[in-house]
Amino acid sequence: MPVGKEVDSSDFENEVTGADCPVVVDFWAPDCAPCLMIEPVLTSVGSKYEGSVKIVSVNVQKSRDLALRFGVRSIPTLLFFSGDRVVAQAIGNVGEKEILSKLSLII
Repeated sequence: MPVGKEVDSSDFENEVTGADCPVVVDFWAPDCAPCLMIEPVLTSVGSKYEGSVKIVSVNVQKSRDLALRFGVRSIPTLLFFSGDRVVAQAIGNVGEKEILSKLSLII
């Protein structure tokens, strides 16, 4: 299950690089166990920062073009955007502490 709105190449620019707040993009796939394990952490972070940070998901099985564009080679991968720039990334089933640390770079 994706966390936040699921985006693809048709709305990525509007939802991510055109957003009026920092965005965390979760690259995931439905058959990826670590991707499913990180969902509660992302949901918790999203609740804590609601209104100041946006979390969206990209299903790499449906949006391979975005995964290639951003060099995603392993999932889950989190990319932290400030405007149209990737400021930080986290790869794998990372904990809330690491996500909050990366968020501190964009908020």
